[in-house]
Amino acid sequence: MPAPIAPSPAPWPALTAARLQQVPRVPFLIADGAHLRPAGSVAVAHVPALQRWPDALQLDSRGVVLMLPAAERSRFFTVANATLHVAKLITGWRHETFGVFALDDGRPLATLERAASRFWGTATFGAHCNGYVADATGRPSHLWVARRALSKPTDPGLLDNLIGGGVPHGQSPCAAVVREGWEEAGLQPAQMAGLVAGRRFLVARDLPEGFQREWVSVFDLALPAGLTPVNQDGEVASLTLMPVAEALAQAAAGAMTVDAALVTLDFALRHGLLPADQHAQLDAAMQPLWAGVAVLEH
Repeated sequence: MPAPIAPSPAPWPALTAARLQQVPRVPFLIADGAHLRPAGSVAVAHVPALQRWPDALQLDSRGVVLMLPAAERSRFFTVANATLHVAKLITGWRHETFGVFALDDGRPLATLERAASRFWGTATFGAHCNGYVADATGRPSHLWVARRALSKPTDPGLLDNLIGGGVPHGQSPCAAVVREGWEEAGLQPAQMAGLVAGRRFLVARDLPEGFQREWVSVFDLALPAGLTPVNQDGEVASLTLMPVAEALAQAAAGAMTVDAALVTLDFALRHGLLPADQHAQLDAAMQPLWAGVAVLEH
């Protein structure tokens, strides 16, 4: 058996950050027929700003309850989120539509602007891909690592996976990775035919813009040694082919985004790239985050 690839000792701060919850929040519920569906949460400090919509929202001991019928919910979010954005309670604006889902059974309840999902604490979905090069035995030897552009609205300048992004309304995580493969790395769908599903994990943490409750699907893609990915959308400052040990050390030291570090750690655990003692410790630390496996379904 080949020797494990050991990263420099470091605390993997992403493991703590993934479940950091310090801001007081109240439940966000949506009335759906005779049921109240849990749909997210709102910061206690932001609840007063919602008093301007008494016909749509009930603010009481249950939390924040959206009382509108299904046909009116998305329109409400469009109007309310625009107002909250002007008030700087919703930061940034992505012009992307995300779904609003019941947290108990996953049923779709409405849609909203992506940037607003953190304010409402609604469920979102991410998809990331570890692009790697293998040695002659098929063992991963290098990882392609992106550096996010300084113009990115979140985590500018940090290291990231080769491919990664949010999953918009109406698209699967696998389809999102293939789409992002061209935008972020210049890879055609045919070049991503070898995509392999990894695990899925849940990040539930405070952010400056609100609360991230995101299920991240992980995929792997073996790339030929002579292929050089080229970013297409201007959201990546550089792409570097790093030895696996170096990439793991960067992730462990906090140089990557939280999501990307956890995606890289998942890769290392599944491919047996860590010494036995570190593997056991980090595997146990990741266990509470795991939420099944990613799905290769477009």
